[in-house]
Amino acid sequence: MNVEFINPFLSSLINVISTMAMLDLKPEKPRVKKDEVARGDVSGLIGMVGPQTRGSFSVSFEEGLALDIMQRMLGEKPPKINEEVTDMVGEITNMVTGGAKKLLAEKGYDFDMATPVVVSGKGHTINHKSDGPIVIMPFEAEAGKAHIEICFDRVKS
Repeated sequence: MNVEFINPFLSSLINVISTMAMLDLKPEKPRVKKDEVARGDVSGLIGMVGPQTRGSFSVSFEEGLALDIMQRMLGEKPPKINEEVTDMVGEITNMVTGGAKKLLAEKGYDFDMATPVVVSGKGHTINHKSDGPIVIMPFEAEAGKAHIEICFDRVKS
């Protein structure tokens, strides 16, 4: 997959989390993901379609990190993942994708975004609807890990 598609999501996630939650995420090494099992406890997934390609983006948070972000953003920390936490993850998914969409538009790629879907629970799966490879990138924070997944069909020229 073209790094041109990965970097906008990476920088957008770091920007959204540092702006909204005053939290620094440390990126780790990306790799190709071979299964559909999420690497976190709550995940937001959003599809994108454009004239050149289609794809999807997901962000998964371990429970501790999701609850920490919730406390930092809204001043309350629920005891476990609940509806407010899943709403927050959906909103983060939307903001990250919107930021990446803006950066990709500057490079000539235009997309329409779907409404994000949020799934939670240990061992839940993420089903990307694209044929391309799934690139997964872990991020480390004091309260836990986040993972983004990016999957795009082959880009048409």
